[in-house]
Amino acid sequence: MSLHGLPFPRTGSGQASLLPPTPWHYSGDLLIVEYRTDPGAIAALLPDDVTLVEEDDDPGAVAFIWADWQSCADDGRELLDPVRAQYREAFVVVRCRYRGQTYSRCLFIWVDKDFALVRGHLQGYPKKLGSIHQTRPVSVGRAGPRLAAGGRFAMTLAASDRRLAEATITLRGPSDTAGFVNQHPMLHHRWFPRIELDGRDSLAEVVTMSGRDVELGPAFVGDATLDLYDAPTEELRSIAPRQIIAGYFRSVGTTFAGGITLEG
Repeated sequence: MSLHGLPFPRTGSGQASLLPPTPWHYSGDLLIVEYRTDPGAIAALLPDDVTLVEEDDDPGAVAFIWADWQSCADDGRELLDPVRAQYREAFVVVRCRYRGQTYSRCLFIWVDKDFALVRGHLQGYPKKLGSIHQTRPVSVGRAGPRLAAGGRFAMTLAASDRRLAEATITLRGPSDTAGFVNQHPMLHHRWFPRIELDGRDSLAEVVTMSGRDVELGPAFVGDATLDLYDAPTEELRSIAPRQIIAGYFRSVGTTFAGGITLEG
C-alpha cells in the first residue's frame, strides 16, 4: 500500500497528516515594527554563504512582525473547523545577499499551533512554539482601535514562560508601504541532521519562495516602541533596537504552492 501525507504521519488515506495538500491560502493582519540594530550582530546570525546587504542599503535594518493568520487548503475545510485554520506568529526578518541577489531572511520565528510549526519547518522557517498576542482593529464599538490616526496597537511574545518582546504602534495615518525589509523573496536553509548525529546533515538545502495571488489591504504607518528581553534559550537581545524606524499595519492575503531549490 502506498502511503500519503505531507509530511507526516503517512497513511493509506493521508487523512491523519498534520498538513493538507498544497496550495495553502493565508489571510491575516500584520503589525510591523522596523528598526535598526548593529549590522555585525545580524551578520553573526547568517550562514557562511550569505552576506549582509551593502552599506548604502541599510544593512542594520530589521522588521519584527506580528501576524494574526487564518489559513486553509483549496477545499477550505479548515475554515469549518477553525482550530485548524487560525494561528498567530511573531518573526524577525532582515535582508541579505546570496549569489548576487537580495533576499529577505527570517532569523527567528515563533508560532502557537503545531501545524504552523511543521509547515514552517517544511518551508525552511526556523519556527519554535510561543505565545503571541496582538491588538485587533475594530470597526464598531470601543473595545479596540480603529484604522485611523490615533489608533493604538500592542503586541507581545513569550516562550517557555518568559516574555521575549513587547511593542506598540500608534497610527499616524495611511501609508504607501508597510516597510521595506520584508519586501523580497525569502531565502531559507532547510537543515536536518543525520540520525548518526555525526555533524553531517541528511538535508542541507538553500531554497527561496514567494507568495502568489497576493492581495494587500491599505497600509497605515505610525510611531512604534519595541522592547526585547533576555531568556536562557533565546538570542533576540543580540539584535536589540538602536533606532526605531516606524510601525505599520496591513492586511495581507497570499497563497503558497511551493518554492525553488537553489542549492542542495
